[in-house]
Amino acid sequence: ELKTVVQNEVSCFAQAELAGGEGSLDRLLPSISTSLSPRKRTTSQCKSEPPLLRTSKRTIYTAGRPPWYNEHGTQSKEAFVIGLCGGSASGKTTVARKIIEALDVPWVVLLSMDSFYKVLTAEQQLLAANNDYNFDHPDAFDFSLLVHTLRKLKQGKSVKIPVYDFNTHGRQKEWKTVYGASVIIFEGIMSFADKELLKLLDMKIFVDTDSDIRLVRRLRRDITERGRDIEGVIKQYNKFVKPAFEQYIEPTMRLADIVVPRGGGNMVAIDLIVQHVHSQLEERELSVRAALASAHQAQPLPQTLSVLESTPQVRGMHTIIRNKETSRDEFIFYSKRLMRLLIERARSFLPSQVHIVQTPQGEDYEGRTFHGKRITGVSILRAGETMEPALRAVCKDVRIGKILIQTNQDTGEPELHYLRLPKDISEDHVILMDCTVSTGAAAMMAIRVLLDHDAQEDKILLVSLLMAEMGVHSVAYAFPQVKIITTAVDKKVNDLFHIIPGIGETLNPSFTSSA
Repeated sequence: ELKTVVQNEVSCFAQAELAGGEGSLDRLLPSISTSLSPRKRTTSQCKSEPPLLRTSKRTIYTAGRPPWYNEHGTQSKEAFVIGLCGGSASGKTTVARKIIEALDVPWVVLLSMDSFYKVLTAEQQLLAANNDYNFDHPDAFDFSLLVHTLRKLKQGKSVKIPVYDFNTHGRQKEWKTVYGASVIIFEGIMSFADKELLKLLDMKIFVDTDSDIRLVRRLRRDITERGRDIEGVIKQYNKFVKPAFEQYIEPTMRLADIVVPRGGGNMVAIDLIVQHVHSQLEERELSVRAALASAHQAQPLPQTLSVLESTPQVRGMHTIIRNKETSRDEFIFYSKRLMRLLIERARSFLPSQVHIVQTPQGEDYEGRTFHGKRITGVSILRAGETMEPALRAVCKDVRIGKILIQTNQDTGEPELHYLRLPKDISEDHVILMDCTVSTGAAAMMAIRVLLDHDAQEDKILLVSLLMAEMGVHSVAYAFPQVKIITTAVDKKVNDLFHIIPGIGETLNPSFTSSA
């Protein structure tokens, strides 16, 4: 177990029981009579850090998220969670941001405890308005929601984070959606005050800043930013903030793996932290595509696969799109025809029920209608986007989501760069679209993303114009309940992961394979 303490630059720290701290680490903390005043804090917006490109509508990561699951489709590594604790104005957020900058890895989430204040009752609202509500007591936080949220985020799931409004002392209607953390930095004054919360922290850091410095910071902030007088700030500090620190926060220092004096100015401490995190991330690296290439060979095609009947019409269209001499216009025209047939075929696998209607002649007709909540289409960019018109033509008012997955040229692994999914797909039947599937690595990543957003595996249909046997086996092995629909299955994949014999992908960039 890591028990490193950084003091001054680097020095040993002898652990000792702190006076007055008995019982303060238990979940059920003793009540105190002192009521502490509320403090306005800046809620850290849970976000992923650069490198990224921002446009008016999108945030696209130039360094993608590598696989967080194995060839079986199950999560094999959890996010690395760093817990930051310390007194008010100790520099926790500054330390967090400097760690993020020094890590220089994508998909880092900064999560603030301030987001998890409880919603106040009418009586508590009155106390808060008169500065008589204790926002510095552990009971002011919704630890149940916090632990549930952090556990899901650590497991790689999509989570919703409440947005706390310090003006109304309540939660805003719209919550933030956060997903895809490789590293989670969780900071707050009570970060170490809950036993279940502590179990989720892989590294515990206590930011130890001199009380005089913390007071000076509060003076500067409250006087310059909030127009308060110096006497009032000092009174509040002595009556509310200091007692809370001594009773609830300072005793938790003994739980820390690392103690950082002087906050964000201690770059030696931050460098040591970053080195340890990098070593942990390296140990968790995965190689999914290589595992897929060596698995499931010479096995019969799975029962979950449905291949469009090879009629003379379908065979003829394949002849055209596979011919290297085919013009761009003909390639696009016949590919779109196949896509329409493919989506119609996929539509037939969606659940239906008997529905009786009356014809204009006054007679009953026993037909069928879709039996489900909604149909959502998700395209794997770039090639999958070309199938959206066919989906919209077949499924009226369908919702569309997008997932951008690119292959890392150095590692050969798929990486997630961008996703935009419709809200609440947990009950939807999802049609996942990609033009070609060779190894199945990108399709597996996309399915894993859908499952992380609570989509149901047996309600996912993967549709692809052309697939390789390797890709079919990979997807079916990892996700046996996913229905796979394609127009043809080719047997081989070359060293560049291109399907052999394949189709005329290079004639049109918009039909590039995203294998």
